[in-house]
Amino acid sequence: MKDTEKGIRDERALARFLFEGAMLKRIWRTGYAFLGKGQESVAAHSYGVTLIALMLANDMPGIDIERLLKLCIVHDLPEARTGDANAVNKLYVNIDEEAAVSDMVKGFDQAGFIAELISEYRKCESAEAVLAHDADQLDMLFSLKEHMDTGSEDASRWIPFVMARLKTKRARSLARALLKEHWANWWMERLLE
Repeated sequence: MKDTEKGIRDERALARFLFEGAMLKRIWRTGYAFLGKGQESVAAHSYGVTLIALMLANDMPGIDIERLLKLCIVHDLPEARTGDANAVNKLYVNIDEEAAVSDMVKGFDQAGFIAELISEYRKCESAEAVLAHDADQLDMLFSLKEHMDTGSEDASRWIPFVMARLKTKRARSLARALLKEHWANWWMERLLE
């Protein structure tokens, strides 16, 4: 009976954790206010980061792609509790992500790896964490390029800051390529053939 009760408690804790993680679909990234237009949920951003990381790492030797993807999926998970703080917010507000993560994973045994992944991402010491950070910046760069191509003059002012944060040669190469591409060419060129 005790194993059954523990199993039920673990499943309930997991269900609560998953409800909390789903909050990222409803939490908006706050940096778009400084662009003057656009919006994106934290979950949508995390998807973009994960897809970019997969493509960056696909042909990179020595990268544990499974670990990389896990890092990308959970990298902003604490924002379910803290909200998304943009660069200006961070000048004035200290966010205790460690406490948020600790509280978030409390109550179910198998969640320890979540805290470990978030810690690895924050430390940015492993090759996978560095690549996850680059994917995070590239996702923002893709968004900025789309805003530039649709008429936002302010978006171009952010690009040097994003470019300066890229750490890997592969990410810098992709960044240069995306800046040369119009955001709609993937579908527009086909229609013009």
